[in-house]
Amino acid sequence: MNLKNDLLLRAAKGQDTERVPVWMMRQAGRILPEYREVRAKAGSFIKLATTPELAAEVTLQPVDILGVDAAIIFSDILVVPEAMGLPYEMIEAKGPFFPKTVKSAKDIENLKISDPETDLAYVLDAIDIVKKELNGRVPLIGFAGAPFTIFCYMIEGKGSKTFSEAKKMLYSNPKLAHTLLQKITDSTIAYLKAQIKHGADLVQIFDSWAGVLSPDQYRKFSLPYIAQICDAIEENPVTVFAKGAFFARKDIGKLSCDVVGLDWNMDIKESRKLIPNKTLQGNLDPCVLYASFKEIEKQTKKMLKSFGGQRYIANLGHGVYPDTDPGKVKCFIDTVKSF
Repeated sequence: MNLKNDLLLRAAKGQDTERVPVWMMRQAGRILPEYREVRAKAGSFIKLATTPELAAEVTLQPVDILGVDAAIIFSDILVVPEAMGLPYEMIEAKGPFFPKTVKSAKDIENLKISDPETDLAYVLDAIDIVKKELNGRVPLIGFAGAPFTIFCYMIEGKGSKTFSEAKKMLYSNPKLAHTLLQKITDSTIAYLKAQIKHGADLVQIFDSWAGVLSPDQYRKFSLPYIAQICDAIEENPVTVFAKGAFFARKDIGKLSCDVVGLDWNMDIKESRKLIPNKTLQGNLDPCVLYASFKEIEKQTKKMLKSFGGQRYIANLGHGVYPDTDPGKVKCFIDTVKSF
């Protein structure tokens, strides 16, 4: 199917674009009252994420309401450990929680490499619905968590500022850590390939907890596994977003990915020097969207000028915060589109 708006894909592939494409991490979410209505109807976050019709509905909302240049499938990075045999719960106001965590070689042995067509069919069904509903208006982004980020939750069992339990294994039992990371990687490759088969036009790897590792540990326990995923996916463009890994930008730039996402701590000009031949994505501080409309416009234009008009996808430096005014979000998107 030919896309009516293929700006994102052209920018990702390094082709010229008439204007900068824009989308936002967590654009399908709590910023929109329409999302909150569907979420209330579902009863819980997990029910929403696992009901294809509802997940599809909230995936489409930002395209219709905010006018972004891409949809991103509504899901969660933690569907992968669940599909491998480690279920999670979503605790209101606290975040994810795993009743059972990985502690031993036996625990890892008991995990399976997931089969996305059966274990994650609800995500693929949602992609099918979204593709049909979008009817080529904009591309659809698929995604997964980076193996190290998923590893953090499987060991720690919940969110953490330090992930010291997870990091402990890297030092005390690196062999075991590598075994688990490989299993997660194999599951993730199969999952992303299935998303592409069902219609995802581009896939993003979220390494949300990259910043808790030292540069040396990052090179050992995260980059090689992200590299495997990038090498395995030849069909469609791949974006790597490693939050907090400012020290790894040069290494990430050498991966066989097409786009590198930057968080707001990563200097734009410096990043262009470190990653000269890839498309960059980012990186407005989500807190800018709490400012006045005038200030949002000013900061957005400043960012756009720094990145330059080509080989660039406008985004925030992390997910939009849930209490952000949708009007301010729209101001950011419209400023990019009219730049």
